This record gives sequence, C-alpha cells and structure tokens, in this order.
Amino acid sequence: MSQESAYIHFFPKRFGIDFYNTYESDLELLSEMGFKTFRTSIDWSRIFPNGDDEQPNEEALKHYGKMIDKMLSLNIEPIITMLHYETPINITLKYGGWTNKKVIPMFAKYGKLLLDRFGDRVKYWIVVNQINMIQIEPYLSLGIATDQYVDVNSALYQGVHNQMVASAMIKEYASTLKHDLQIGTMVADGTVYPLTCNPSDVVMAMQHNRMQYFFTDVQFRGAYPRYATNYFDRNNIKIDISDDERQLLKNNTMDYLAISYYYSKVVDHKVNDDDPNSTIPNPYLKESPWGWAIDPDGLYNTLSQYWDRYEKKIIIAENGIGLYDELESGKIHDTGRIDYLSKHIEQVGRAIHDGAKVIAYCAWGPIDIVSCSSQQMSKRYGFIYVDKDDEGNGTGQRIKKDSFDWYKEVIQSNGESI
Repeated sequence: MSQESAYIHFFPKRFGIDFYNTYESDLELLSEMGFKTFRTSIDWSRIFPNGDDEQPNEEALKHYGKMIDKMLSLNIEPIITMLHYETPINITLKYGGWTNKKVIPMFAKYGKLLLDRFGDRVKYWIVVNQINMIQIEPYLSLGIATDQYVDVNSALYQGVHNQMVASAMIKEYASTLKHDLQIGTMVADGTVYPLTCNPSDVVMAMQHNRMQYFFTDVQFRGAYPRYATNYFDRNNIKIDISDDERQLLKNNTMDYLAISYYYSKVVDHKVNDDDPNSTIPNPYLKESPWGWAIDPDGLYNTLSQYWDRYEKKIIIAENGIGLYDELESGKIHDTGRIDYLSKHIEQVGRAIHDGAKVIAYCAWGPIDIVSCSSQQMSKRYGFIYVDKDDEGNGTGQRIKKDSFDWYKEVIQSNGESI
C-alpha cells in the first residue's frame, strides 16, 4: 500500500490518544495543574457491546472503576457522561437506533448498572451528551442512519423523546439510592441572535431559540410545551408518547444543566427558515480556523438565559477553541488559546455575578484529542500537546503548552488571574 493510500484509509479517531492505557499519568498532569474536577465518559458499547447483552463486560467495569479511583486519589471529582456518542452499532443495525422504544430499557439497564457500581464514588452524572444535536449529528446522537427512515424528522424527534424517557427512568432509580446523586442533562448551545432589529429577524430568533430550549423545557419542566407540539404539527412530525411516559417525565426532572459552548450563531428572516439549525455567520465576529465565531459575550448570554429560565445549577461541560499548534524547540506557544479562554472565563464570572449558579467549568479538552467535528488530530484544544498527527505519526508523548502554566494559575486564583 502506498503512503498516500495508507493516509486515505487512516482514521485518527480509531486510535485516539491511548487514554485507555495512559489515564494514570494523564490524570497526574491534570492534578499538577490543580484540576478539582474532570469530565469524562463511560462507553456503553464497552459495558454492553451489543446494547442488548444479558451480562455486562466485567473487565470494562473494572477499568472504569480504577480510572475513577485514580481521580479520587488525586482529589479530582468525576463528572461522568453515560452516553457520549457511543451507542452500540448493533442498536442501529438490529433496532434502527434510538427511534425504537425497545432501546429505552436497554439503556436504562446500563445507566442503573453504572449507578450501582460507581454511585458511591461519582456524584455528578450527565445522562446524554449534547442531547439537542439530533439534526446535526443524527448517527452520533441517536445511532440513527438516516437512510433507514423515510420520515427522518419524526425518527429523530422520536429518538430524542426516547432518550429523555430513559433519562427520567435513570433519575427515578437514582432517587431510590442512598447516595447523594445529581443527574443532569446536557445541551450544545444553539441559541441565536437576530441579524438586525427588524421584527421579522427578532421573532425568527425567538422561535429558533424556543426549539433549542425545547429539550431542556421537557427535562426541567416535565412536559412538552405547546410551541413544540405546534412545531411538530406544522412540520408533520409524529411522536408516539404514552401517558406513562408523560408521567415519568413530569415526576423525574433533571437536577442540573450541563452546557457546551464554543461559538454563537445568527438568523436572518430573508435567508433562514423553520429549521432550528438554519443559521448564518455573524458579520461582526472573527472566526477560528474552522469557521467557528469567537464570541465570549455569547457565553454570558447563554448562561444568563438558561439560568433565568430554570434557576438550575449549571456545569460548563465544554468550552474551548480548536487551533493549529506548532511544536518549536520543544515548546508550544498557544497565545490564541489563552486569549480565547481568558475572555470566556471572564464572562462566566460575569454570569455568576448576576446570580447564575455555575458549579463547574470544564475546558474542552484539557489534553489534545481527535476532534469530533473534523476527525482531525491537528485540530487541537488542550493545555497538553499529544505528539500525534493526522496520519498517525508520532510518539504520543505529552508536552505542556504555555497554556498549561497559565491555566494552573487561573485555577489557583479561582479565576482572579486570567
């Protein structure tokens, strides 16, 4: 095989950064920075490889138990995501993904097992990563291959309904345990600004934002809002919701909200339509090398809006910027990352000053990993450089960037020194 064809058939995400084997030394680096918490995930397909297995993979459970114990030994509190784009492939091939209600008890079984095994050591649980990304990432979010369905939108909203029901089942179970468990949901911020003060732009932004709040309205208010059911009727979206499911959602709302925030978006009534994900670039903002608008004020805006709407504790589960980093004489001078994070952390303080109860800030990601959005190793987020490139070359060595020492000081000063 030629070098060119080898590159074409190399997929960085299949190999990652080998955290499975290096988690102890990696966590020690985070401890050196002063990390008080670390958000990570447990892979459903490692515990139940087919999703519908009778018995779990005990070796996988032992591995995660050791990882959690290592975190606790370093005084790092775990924040664990139960489903982070890791629905077993069998669920897609055999059941058609999360659209099938048979998946609900399978996932609930998995979630309850995690609480039984690790609930004495892990307090904070995010049930589903970025539960609102169903149209942008249908396979990652819901295990749905869109060519499996003629009515894709109904399949997507049925799938996320089933995820919310499963989340409520896990919350109900958590409330029966003796541990003080906090069960949360997570969204990727998708709220928008109107392009202008033209009332048509303002109303479009409001309607767009309501369909972003739909997911959290159901999970925090316990019922489907009228604006959402009107949207479903208008777009001929059909969802099967039983009375028992409605009651389950009503009685088991989430304890806290986790948010990922990277950039903001804009709508223009002349260009965009009824699709909640139809947006345009913001003409007033600079962008990252991957076209993501850099908007620190947007973080203050979204934290404030979510706090004012629900008054629920907030965890910033992801915030960061992907940049190309150059290794120069063993050093990485990532001033752009420091500037981005400094300005965003400042806005977190601003939201807290206004009353928002933000209980954790988790930069994405503290160690370079393969980017989910671009599938590139070269799109780097970390304070710690990993010596791997997009072709799989490199030693895997961890190298501290300039942002490592900067962020260490941020933690020590509790955000006073940014």
